Amino acid sequence: MHTILAESTTSISELKKNPMAVVNQGDGFPVAVLNRNQPAFYCIPAKAYELLMDKLEDMELAQLVEERKDQPEIKVDINEL
Repeated sequence: MHTILAESTTSISELKKNPMAVVNQGDGFPVAVLNRNQPAFYCIPAKAYELLMDKLEDMELAQLVEERKDQPEIKVDINEL
């Protein structure tokens, strides 16, 4: 048993026949592509993928800030650089 993390699904055969129809089927959201009724991968529109990558980067930066927030400050004079 596998969890399908998309509201829309399609088969690899349908994806081969008309890839853009599969993308449009998701209406801007991921479409789970199934192979023998098991999720093989997710077809994600470019805009949704870009938003996902931006969100991931934001999470990584937030974690970095959290890790560094208690480090001592170092005063620097721009003229000394």
